Amino acid sequence: MQVTSYAPGTPCWVDMGSPDIEGTKTFYTSLFGWTANEGGPETGGYVIFNQGDSPVAGAGPHMSEGQPTVWNSYFATDDAAATERKIESAGGKVLMNAMDVMDLGRMGLYTDSAGAVFGLWQAGTFIGAGMANEPNSLSWNELQVHDIDSAKEFYQKALGLSPQASDISGAEGYTEFQVAGRTVAGGMSTDRPEFPPNLPPNWMVFFAVADTDAIATNAAKLGAQVVVPPTDIAVGRFSVIIDPQGATFAVLTMSPDTPAPA
Repeated sequence: MQVTSYAPGTPCWVDMGSPDIEGTKTFYTSLFGWTANEGGPETGGYVIFNQGDSPVAGAGPHMSEGQPTVWNSYFATDDAAATERKIESAGGKVLMNAMDVMDLGRMGLYTDSAGAVFGLWQAGTFIGAGMANEPNSLSWNELQVHDIDSAKEFYQKALGLSPQASDISGAEGYTEFQVAGRTVAGGMSTDRPEFPPNLPPNWMVFFAVADTDAIATNAAKLGAQVVVPPTDIAVGRFSVIIDPQGATFAVLTMSPDTPAPA
């Protein structure tokens, strides 16, 4: 679906830092059919990926030594400075204070009380992803932490997300995070046998795809690692992939009878 605005607390954008931005562009344009649009010198080499005419994700070169190669989830806010104060009050930490990104908006990076990294985006001329829940666009953001109960309290205080018990994934103890009664993200404890031991707290990014098996096969041909092979779950069929530069993401083909996430 096309998106024209995001309520505060809703995931609105995803991007990654890459040690090889040209390799990243080649991989994702080949895998998803995205087009890569690089900004001018003032953007520091930042790339916006489009699906058709809609921006769906971003990537930029590493800006510092030791920067992790990960997909980041950004949550919409109407007031980044005020939300930043709530994050700190709730036990989170500031990695990068909210700053202006030209006239596009304001962004900051943080860790939650468990150490999972996330961002804020206060829209200016750029709202974030212009498409969601369509093939080759963002479909889901899932918090994966050891202590999900503490995380639920943090996100309720920091971002105003309302946690609700759910069986949406078929996993016991799954949490839906809601904004004004609409589900916008999910979360679960990593203290489960299907998760690797010592998995760092993270926000996993899921992209919708038309055929999980075909995408996983193609990703492997393009040099990626398929760490979770195509697997059926309650809402459809998913796979977890590590791209050639080291960033982990998931793909999901929703079952026809499963409502798309809000």
